[in-house]
Amino acid sequence: MKKMRGYIYSREFMGDRVPQHIQNIVVRNYCNIHQFSYMLSSTEYAMQDCHLMLMQLVENMQNIDGVVAYSLFQLPQSTNARNEVYKAILSQNKEMHFAVEGMQVFDEASMERVEILIRVKQVLNMAPNNSGGPT
Repeated sequence: MKKMRGYIYSREFMGDRVPQHIQNIVVRNYCNIHQFSYMLSSTEYAMQDCHLMLMQLVENMQNIDGVVAYSLFQLPQSTNARNEVYKAILSQNKEMHFAVEGMQVFDEASMERVEILIRVKQVLNMAPNNSGGPT
């Protein structure tokens, strides 16, 4: 059974805000469905553009098989920072799952699929008169 650490946010991400207890329920449910051993979630600091907890998680994964984040939109906004996350995961032969989207990063192709969704959301959020949500 794979041992996975949860990762949640204590702030808004890409225009969304989800209470921490709901994020934990979704992450725990995802782990149960995929028969992962769920380890209590790390919660990111509330400071804007801060990903300290995420970087600590992905740089020190020797005792776990991967991370299950609530959403892929909790990854850093910066492409360079996201690439650091991907590099840390892939160099250790680990994986990162995203519970809401049902996606994961475990190789270059899966990383690119996640990147495409992030870029689309970023473009939609920048469009005039668009809040990034459904109309």
